[in-house]
Amino acid sequence: MRWSIGAPPPEVSDGGESAFDFAPRAGFVFFGAMKLPTARFVIARTMERMAGLYGQPVFDEWALLVPGAGMGGVPAYEGPRADEFRAQLPKDAQPILARLAGQKLALGGFEFAAQGEGTHLDAIMQVGEGAFLVCNNTRKSMTEIRADARWLKAQTAFVELSELFRVDPLLG
Repeated sequence: MRWSIGAPPPEVSDGGESAFDFAPRAGFVFFGAMKLPTARFVIARTMERMAGLYGQPVFDEWALLVPGAGMGGVPAYEGPRADEFRAQLPKDAQPILARLAGQKLALGGFEFAAQGEGTHLDAIMQVGEGAFLVCNNTRKSMTEIRADARWLKAQTAFVELSELFRVDPLLG
């Protein structure tokens, strides 16, 4: 099953190729702002796809950070630390923020922190105006993840997700 941007997300996935179809069907495509339920769906689908390509979860934790969106600015979280994630976020974000060192990410732009071990965040992606997706593997660093040759295949799904948010950003 393929999913065209702008259409409601499918209820069922085929478990195969990319769920995102960037090719216009009728000559042109209008992109709007993605809403939270759709963003959650495409992120979860991407994480599943990455795990399939890598042979195990690449990131066992992800969260959407949207200041002012309620729920402490974390309207979506998946992972093993639901009770402590918000409280730990300032400390856990330090390595990735140091890696950014004042640069501003563009929509869909992302960065990895090679030494983000344990609960320190491994990746950040700008998914909307002032909105970010953060990803983490609580057991491995990005250096360890990248050492596995399967990372090359898994990262293609992550790049497709970044492209999706570049053209269809999360509505804050």
